[in-house]
Amino acid sequence: MSFQLEPQHRNVPDAELLADIRRVAAEVGNGRLTWAAYSRAGSFGAETIRKRFGSWNAAIESAGLSVNKRWRVPNVELLENLGELWTRLGRQPRRDDLCRVGSRFSSSAYEQRFRGWRRALEAFVAFANANEPAAPPEFAAPGSPGASTPRQPSLRLRFKVMRRDRFHCSQCGASPSRDPGVELHIDHIVPWSRGGHTELENLTTLCAKCNLGKSDLGAHEG
Repeated sequence: MSFQLEPQHRNVPDAELLADIRRVAAEVGNGRLTWAAYSRAGSFGAETIRKRFGSWNAAIESAGLSVNKRWRVPNVELLENLGELWTRLGRQPRRDDLCRVGSRFSSSAYEQRFRGWRRALEAFVAFANANEPAAPPEFAAPGSPGASTPRQPSLRLRFKVMRRDRFHCSQCGASPSRDPGVELHIDHIVPWSRGGHTELENLTTLCAKCNLGKSDLGAHEG
């Protein structure tokens, strides 16, 4: 078997780059294309395209697509996105994970806002460890004990439960850190409809399989 060099894209015509952008955008199917989505499915490097057109947004506009970049995104959205990635992966996300697992924001957004990827992670940990803000209760039938807390846990509380359970299913031990196909859910131990509160002590981590496989006597009503 002979060795071969990968082709260089230095002299690829602009029209070919733009055609590939449109191809990936069509596959994504929502009329918009992020840097991360193109990095996963594009034939060329997103950085190559950025350098050619001066910016990612300029390339997107040249391809006739709507710019997906949002400026001045609130810190809380950036941090909540990190929490979503952390729970989806079952471990601390790495910089290159943002191009693989459908992050809403690029790593550069974090590095610019928090002056470094590590500092962004530190900011998220401080955010996740903070006390849960007060939230108005959801509507429930009069006299329902569970009505004193909202039915759905916040992302911050979800993260605390999964971190306590080490991002493993509390029944079968499955974890997305070992099997990317595993999806983790948060369930009430005492169902909310039966008066169980949405608080750390009454929540547990279950994989989708165990959650859907529980009987009516289990916590799935939560």
